[in-house]
Amino acid sequence: MTTLWQALENHHEQVRDRALLPLLEDPLRGSEFSARHGGLLFDFSKTNIDATGLSLLLQLIDGAGVEARREAMFTGATINETEGRAVLHTALRNPDDAVMVAGQDVMPGVRDTLARMRGFADDIRSGRIRGQGGAYTDVVNIGIGGSDLGPAMAAIALSPYADGPRTHFVSNVDGAHIADTLRGLDPATTLVIVASKTFTTIETMTNAETARDWMAASVADPAAQFAALSTAAERTAEFGIDPSRVFGFEDWVGGRYSVWGPIGLSLMIAIGPADFDDFLAGGADMDRHFRQAAPAHNLPMLLALVGIWHNQICGHATRAVLPYDQRLSRLPAYLQQLEMESNGKRVAMDGSDLTLHSGPVVWGEPGTNGQHAFYQLIHQGTRIVPCEFILVRKGHEPHLRHQHRLLVSNCLAQSEALMKGRPLAEAMEIMAAKGLTGAEQDRQARHRVFPGNRPSTTLAIPKLTPFTLGQILALYEHRVFVEGVILGINSFDQWGVELGKELALALQPILEGRASAEGKDSSTTMLLDYLRAVD
Repeated sequence: MTTLWQALENHHEQVRDRALLPLLEDPLRGSEFSARHGGLLFDFSKTNIDATGLSLLLQLIDGAGVEARREAMFTGATINETEGRAVLHTALRNPDDAVMVAGQDVMPGVRDTLARMRGFADDIRSGRIRGQGGAYTDVVNIGIGGSDLGPAMAAIALSPYADGPRTHFVSNVDGAHIADTLRGLDPATTLVIVASKTFTTIETMTNAETARDWMAASVADPAAQFAALSTAAERTAEFGIDPSRVFGFEDWVGGRYSVWGPIGLSLMIAIGPADFDDFLAGGADMDRHFRQAAPAHNLPMLLALVGIWHNQICGHATRAVLPYDQRLSRLPAYLQQLEMESNGKRVAMDGSDLTLHSGPVVWGEPGTNGQHAFYQLIHQGTRIVPCEFILVRKGHEPHLRHQHRLLVSNCLAQSEALMKGRPLAEAMEIMAAKGLTGAEQDRQARHRVFPGNRPSTTLAIPKLTPFTLGQILALYEHRVFVEGVILGINSFDQWGVELGKELALALQPILEGRASAEGKDSSTTMLLDYLRAVD
């Protein structure tokens, strides 16, 4: 691998100053540097990757053993070595095959849980299961991290399919979040779903207790209007939740990969079991593509290789995800956790320090909003930000097709502008047309120069449906997996979240005056003094 990395770096040195526009003058460039699957189109032709670069990048797949590692994941091997676990979120959307973990087929349990979810969701939606004030009108999902980001993002994305109770999501331990969410809801017709595998997550349980107190002020049996997504049967029973309303999942499902199972219950209630099944089918479709397609035509592998090129080879430290669909407004935040919690590591699987940068900072906002916020930096800033545009061919509002065409036009225009830029000579002509001459013409023109050569990719989908959303999420999951294998890291643990949680537990009694701040650094001590003065 060292020789291959060096070859990639050498190639980058040869092409780093090459303009993108001449590459795109090749009429075959678009078709040769793109890939399709199941209605999806991934276009990476507006990057500086050429045939030589792509050939070298594809060799990383063999060199890192990606395909062997892929099969190990799908067949239940313990690839999350630091936690001693299999990685089988794919089993949650697996329609047919047996999946063995430690000699046992896990699929009967997966199917049983999914059937229970379907029955519960149908009963809530139909009114067969009712609140103490009548049929449920609202569902509040309380969770954090993967127990919130996935279903919250998907509920917005699939809102055209939502014909069940209204869904709400509470994650932050900040009391303002749950207070604002519960305000205006009727406790007697609200179902609260508590999503915590261990039923000990401090933020989630604090909010759950607040919700129970809110419920208790209005209904005779507050716990009767709760459900739980947890494996901690004793703790859910202590909370008062009926076992028939507890839906568990195994330790081989990581939080940020968990929307496909019980963590997606609020989504299933919102859109119905049939559309949720379509969501699972989309994920399963991408799983098959990932396992069967050759690397040169494999969408997850190609997304990963483009990411490796931009981050590890070109040295671009961030990546902007820019969905041109308002209903995908929470996708950047979802991908932020998926990618940064998975691949934001500094230690390789063997315990050695990484010799390459780990994953990039992932961020973004939907278009066209972002154009009026941060695109200035993307177009004319001194740092290059590779952009991932996501566009949808057909919207859900046929009477507003003119607005959808305007949206799509803006997406295409931004990727073109990033690629071609505007040279000084053209800017000078524009200023001359405005009547400027001499030094003032030159000065004003320089502010209107766009350097161009800013790389971008575009993922195009036919329509945002449960099926295509499933495809997209599985696509990004597998992209993260491939990048992690190439970098030699474990993408399925998250030790980086632990230290802060430990310190927070020690600081709370100090804030409450039950413990001393002795031994704390001067900055933390000063802040503690300031905060305690409020009480």
